[in-house]
Amino acid sequence: MLRARATMKPEISAAVGFLSRFLRVKGHVNDRQLQTFSQTLQDMLAEQYKHHWFPDRPCKGSGYRCIRINHKMDPLVGQAGQRIGLSIQQLYLLLPSELTLWVDPFEVSYRIGEDGSICVLYESQPSVNVSSSASTGTNNSSLVDSHISCKEELLVLARTSPAKPYMMTVSS
Repeated sequence: MLRARATMKPEISAAVGFLSRFLRVKGHVNDRQLQTFSQTLQDMLAEQYKHHWFPDRPCKGSGYRCIRINHKMDPLVGQAGQRIGLSIQQLYLLLPSELTLWVDPFEVSYRIGEDGSICVLYESQPSVNVSSSASTGTNNSSLVDSHISCKEELLVLARTSPAKPYMMTVSS
């Protein structure tokens, strides 16, 4: 049995850090604005996800935790941007026009473009209670396989062009 982790901070920090880098590199955003954007978005995501975070079933709620920018700006990203004086139009210029960012327990990954490959920003292994694991005969590999299958299923359902047979990993 997995120990329920009370925090989702590493995953949220990875996602917010990824988005913040676009503002730092492409925008005329000073350090104070960047810090305000990051803290605001972290707080909003933590509040949004607090009843939709299931470390024992990482796929559950994945769609709810997905940050999406396409023809429509993700509302929480838009609010954090407006908090530092950026309009939605300015955010569209600073962020990728097609971005999907999955913030799941133990993994944060993204895809730029509808047919882009999935890149992993953050990954960790779930804590397993050894005594419970031994008595039930379970291990954490099924959890990881289940998590990958969840994303693959989403891609198969949403993809309009042939799947690309590779996955990139980005380390920081």
